[in-house]
Amino acid sequence: MLALPFMKSMTGYGRGHVSDSHHAVTVEVSSVNRKQLEPAINLPRDLAMLEPRVREVIAARIARGRINIQISVAGLALDAAAEFIDWTAADRANGALRELASRYGLTGGIDLRDLLAMPGVLRAEEVSTDAEAVWPALEPALREALDQLVAMRAREGDDLRADLQNRADEIDAAVGRIGQLHPLTIEKYRAGLQERVRKAGLELDLDDERLAREVVLHAERCDISEELTRLQSHLGQFRENLTKSEPVGRTLEFIAQEIGRELNTLGAKANDAAISQLIVTCKAGMEKIREQLQNIE
Repeated sequence: MLALPFMKSMTGYGRGHVSDSHHAVTVEVSSVNRKQLEPAINLPRDLAMLEPRVREVIAARIARGRINIQISVAGLALDAAAEFIDWTAADRANGALRELASRYGLTGGIDLRDLLAMPGVLRAEEVSTDAEAVWPALEPALREALDQLVAMRAREGDDLRADLQNRADEIDAAVGRIGQLHPLTIEKYRAGLQERVRKAGLELDLDDERLAREVVLHAERCDISEELTRLQSHLGQFRENLTKSEPVGRTLEFIAQEIGRELNTLGAKANDAAISQLIVTCKAGMEKIREQLQNIE
């Protein structure tokens, strides 16, 4: 028996790390629920030009969710800063320290640590980074992180699929029971109407045409056969989409909305306590389904 393809959730985490002769790139990816795809990419400033490429790689793998991307790069070209001596500032600091010692008769001399502690003697200059040189390491690190993220989303999605399948089956069974009970409600209405006529002491033939017409009118007002047919169709479409591997979250949300609409119509037409209770059960199940669908890609 073939395994069902994976449905994916919208939450997960992945990490990728790639090193070459010049750079060590680490990419961390996490995702949470969103109706659309929302990448939030944190790149070192010198690599900002690579953001469109990063977005393209993400969009090829993920359809929905807020995707948080943290990219860090270490290497000779990306050291935080290169330290240099400002000789003018060093001469000025040395002179100031010597004048201070002379003026106040201080002893002990001036050492290297004294000079380095003076403001401006050491300066930090940023080193620019060649983004094109980093991409050959960044891209596979990003893909590795996304592979892990997608795998985690697929594992969670499989659990969600099983839960949604069970809930849809329960609703389908309840709808089938409603279909069985509905024809009986007409006879119950007829019997109840006849009982009310008898208790009222009215001299009216129980087979009177007026009674028959009232029963027919009631049957027309409470007819739910079309709603039941549409419900069964929607539930079939819902379960069919559960077996697809492509993103189906939006499709399932739309079908769930249609199922909810039909259940509301059934509730308005139902004139039977047993059917009303089954509809309440269906609505409770659909509420759980809608909650779960918020996390389906």
